[in-house]
Amino acid sequence: MLSGQRSRFEAGFTLVEILVVIFIVATVMSIGLLSFGVLGDDRELETEAKRFAALSEVAQDEAFMQGREFGIEFLSAGYRFVEYDAETGLWADILGDDTLRLRQLPADNELELYLEGKRILLDDDPAPFDDPEKTSRGASQNVYSPHLMVFSSGDATPYELHLVRRQDDRRIILRGNALGAIEFIDSDEQ
Repeated sequence: MLSGQRSRFEAGFTLVEILVVIFIVATVMSIGLLSFGVLGDDRELETEAKRFAALSEVAQDEAFMQGREFGIEFLSAGYRFVEYDAETGLWADILGDDTLRLRQLPADNELELYLEGKRILLDDDPAPFDDPEKTSRGASQNVYSPHLMVFSSGDATPYELHLVRRQDDRRIILRGNALGAIEFIDSDEQ
């Protein structure tokens, strides 16, 4: 009788046992892949936050070293850097500098801007600049001004910027102070 039981165990696994193992392995792999997908999205949001911080630092450095005044205009899903032209007294695009060009966020990501604790309503498209001919005659009613200023003295407009992924309301918060330093804030601390 012992030899009969031994041969039964030596025969291997049953089909049911193999199917159970395959089901467990497939479940674990699918959970792992889903987790990796969510982390990938977080990395995308973090990359955009780090990109904005780095570009802001570049603008601060250029403003200080070259004695120029820069501004940042925020859109609902992007931002652009602008430059103050002292000759015309108007803001304009930064010409010849691809680093400080208009930036668009990936789909489903948005920006929320807070100045002095108040949320600023952001447009979808960049605002038009003032026409130098109309402005010189005093006919311009709506004078263009960016949301943030980056002065040649090294000072900047204090702000709080939220990069938000709408599908799950994941957010990364950047807080800039008057000296231009940027701090990353964990959204759970809010």
